[in-house]
Amino acid sequence: MSGVAIGFLFFVGMLGLIALRVPIGVAMLLAGGAGFATLAGWLPLISQMKSNAYHLFSSYSLSVVPLFLLMGQFATKSGLSRGLFSAANAWLGHRPGGIAMAAIGGCGLFGAICGSSLATAATMGQVALPELKRYKYSGGLATASLAAGGTLGILIPPSIILVIYAILTEQNIAKMFLAAFIPGVLAAGGYMLAIAVYVRFNPEAGPAGPEHSWREKITSLLEIGPALVIFTLVIGGIYSGFFTPTEAAAVGACGTGLIALARGELNRRSLMDCLLGTAEAAAMIFLILLGAEVFNGFLALTRMPAQLAEFMGTSGLPPYVILVGMLVLYLGLGCVMDSLSMILLTIPIFFPIIMALDFGLSPEELAIWFGILALIVVEVGLITPPVGMNVFIINAMAPDVPMWESFKGVTPFLISDGIRVVILIVFPSITLWLVRVLS
Repeated sequence: MSGVAIGFLFFVGMLGLIALRVPIGVAMLLAGGAGFATLAGWLPLISQMKSNAYHLFSSYSLSVVPLFLLMGQFATKSGLSRGLFSAANAWLGHRPGGIAMAAIGGCGLFGAICGSSLATAATMGQVALPELKRYKYSGGLATASLAAGGTLGILIPPSIILVIYAILTEQNIAKMFLAAFIPGVLAAGGYMLAIAVYVRFNPEAGPAGPEHSWREKITSLLEIGPALVIFTLVIGGIYSGFFTPTEAAAVGACGTGLIALARGELNRRSLMDCLLGTAEAAAMIFLILLGAEVFNGFLALTRMPAQLAEFMGTSGLPPYVILVGMLVLYLGLGCVMDSLSMILLTIPIFFPIIMALDFGLSPEELAIWFGILALIVVEVGLITPPVGMNVFIINAMAPDVPMWESFKGVTPFLISDGIRVVILIVFPSITLWLVRVLS
């Protein structure tokens, strides 16, 4: 049996383990280890495993992950989400569908200091759902708005998944953050436009809230001051070269911790909760990373990624057809897998194929552009039925809303996402403009 056939066989076996609800890190570790042993023997596998974990986890670049996770934990505890939503509501709430738009705006702002989609959705859901119910928004629009808004947490920098992608593909983290900024703003704007169009045809689904005075609007901006300071310190420090991404993450974690302390939200118990939550999330990510490292070592031994890249490069198919095929596969995987798992599972296979194709971009620009497109489609998977994780999280907070109604409510947001993906595929310069200007 050829190496490619063995690689395909164990890949299918790994998907079978995942279907049986084996944690994906464990599934990758088992399939990769068994496949490696089949091709090279148990002694080379044991020799590799004894040093794999140390070399992987001692990487300085990975230290940014738990720091950004801790920053998100402190941001959640500090109550910043309430101020961000209140400010957005003061400026947008008086419009039809305005409170749902404010939820999108609050999610975008909170995502900029949280970096996690699920945490953004869960935190903003606690803040915004009561307001949406109070003003009699339809259950579908209320839950779908928060589920879609939560996806901004993994796109608007800083983003944990962007960091992981940059490490996997050896790209500059700061440039990845730059490239994600405009698509992230487009996402938030597209979601607000989707709400405006939806309530135009269904006015009863999103009634307008009360008008706020200019004094209340200006005062509300003061509430988002701490979040803007943290965002400016972290992102501005990285782009100016004053901080490395790891140092910026440490500054952000310290800053959000001090804000939580100053607001009286951080005591000994809540601090331990933040540290425990960070440790659990980091352990989960690192286990998946270890499993991916072993599985990717097995795939390299089979030469499956290299042969697939060579086959695609000589297939005669237009590069854009291959790209769209990959993005459609991401959308399908998003129905059954979480975003981090998709990135770790597919990038070692897809990335060499993409880099072998000619899109008229430099290798660095191509890697960045593909990473943002992949991240956007992964983000869409978080609200795609039947297993949109964000929809499940928000729906659990609104037990009176049927699940089918929440999934029906995300349709306008999925249309918005589709239009945005097409625009970014056709015009790569939109994604790369800030990278070219500021690099």
